[in-house]
This record gives sequence, C-alpha cells and structure tokens, in this order.
Amino acid sequence: MIVALAGGVGGAKLAHGLARVLPPDALVIAVNTGDDFAHLGLHISPDLDSVMYKLAGINDTGRGWGVADESWAFMAALQRLGGETWFNLGDQDLATHVERTRRLGQGETLSAVTAALCRQLGIEHTIAPMSDDPVRTIVETVCGERLPFQDYFVRFGCAPEIAAITLDGVASAAPSPALWDALCHPGLAAVVICPSNPFVSIAPILALAPVAEFMADRPVPVIAVSPIIGGAAVKGPAAKMLAEMGLPVSATGIAAHYGGAIDALVIDAADAGLAPDIEAVGPRVLVAETLMRSAADE
Repeated sequence: MIVALAGGVGGAKLAHGLARVLPPDALVIAVNTGDDFAHLGLHISPDLDSVMYKLAGINDTGRGWGVADESWAFMAALQRLGGETWFNLGDQDLATHVERTRRLGQGETLSAVTAALCRQLGIEHTIAPMSDDPVRTIVETVCGERLPFQDYFVRFGCAPEIAAITLDGVASAAPSPALWDALCHPGLAAVVICPSNPFVSIAPILALAPVAEFMADRPVPVIAVSPIIGGAAVKGPAAKMLAEMGLPVSATGIAAHYGGAIDALVIDAADAGLAPDIEAVGPRVLVAETLMRSAADE
C-alpha cells in the first residue's frame, strides 16, 4: 500500500504516474480539500477535480485545470446577466459541481460523492478527500486581510503579500475513512508527498491531528518530491510563498519547510548541487528527472 498526498496540477501528474505502476488495491490518493469553497450555490473542489480529471484522462493539458474540449456557454450567459464570473466554470466542469452539490445536499459525505464520481468516470484507483469535514485555507495578508484561498489565488491572482496561512476548521476535522484506513493498513510501505504546493495543498492534510500524530511516529518512510526546480515553481505560487515565508526559493527551502516530517526528498537533476545542503538539514536526497511533460515522465 502506498499513500499519496496530492493537490493541484503537479500532484495530479505524479498521482497519475503512480496509478500507472501500482494496482488499484495498492494506492490511495488523498487530496487536499482546504481550497474547496461554495460558489454560485455549488460546492467546488478544485484539487479533487484536478486529480480526478487527470486519472480519468479528460483533463485539459493546455490550461492545466478543468476538462479538455471545454465550452463556456454558461459563463457567457452568466456574464450577460451580470453574475459573478471571476471563477471560470466550463460547461462540462459545471456538471461535476452540480452533481456533487446535489449528492451532498442529500446527505452523502464528500468521500462517498467522490467515489461515485470516480466510478462513473472509470477510475479504478481510490481518490479520497483528505477529510469529510470542512477545512478552509485562509491567506492572511500583510495588509491585515483574511482571504479565502480561491479569492487570493484566482480573484486577486496571488498578488497580495502573505503574512500567514491559517486553516479554519482543521482542529476538529478527521481524516477521511479511506485516508485513515490506508495509513493504518498492515501493508503500508510508504507515504509519498507529491510535488504540490507545500503550504496550501499539502499542509492542510498534514495538519489533521491524527495525520500529524501518524507522521510524528511514522512506521514507514515519507518521501516528498520537490515542486521547485531550478529556483522556480513549475506552476502556481509556491516560489512566491516560499520567499514571503522567509525560506529559500529552492529545493533547500522545501526541505526546510518539511523538516523532520520527511525521510527523503526527490529533487530534479538541475538541483543536484543542492543535495549536500539538503542532507545537512536531515532528509536523504534522491536525484531524478522530475519535470513531468508526458505520461512517461509521470
């Protein structure tokens, strides 16, 4: 059993690669739900959808999010009516949110809804939300604002300077049944932290109290893959966040952020020279070609 912790495009790519080499009963992909939010009356789960669409083979590889061959009639009609259009919802993507919201409204858990959607999309591997309880990532800016993550990320384009990131609801949230069962599985061999944003895609999962306790006393290796290559993020605001958190914008900064929570860090061949400094911090370093441009790379 391998447990992968994922969120965003980089996480979805490595999750897809793991799914290609591991059978369905040997992999659980636990996905961040800290950036879930309610929009236009719908429950939106961006990271869950990124991983789900990727494993279903219907993701838009150009945009990096959403469904391939998307149309935008709904957004155009909403704009004509003066509705909120700052968060784009494609017509096919919209169907996912409508069905998720309908099922949640009937009392199903997010885990049950996710499993049902995966079945309909032909996904055999387990994709699970990190929790069925609401956890919401809040970006606190140096100006004193508290921005829900999607406002920070999409509405304001990651422009505000970050003072801190808080996780509303995490203290009382429990891991989802699939995540917890996988961590307690007698055949558990490793936990893999995908190359996702460590602050907003991985931190919410690790902040769940039972997960934090497991990680402190972990019986298996925890291996992270750096989302920073050559001093830059492959995608997203991870580099900006590292700098604003006072950490080096490099694989060294990723190692410093995770600290004793990981046993090894996979870094790109371009950063091989950083290996001695990283190993001085603690984790063993594995060097590989980590930029995933194709399914073979994944």
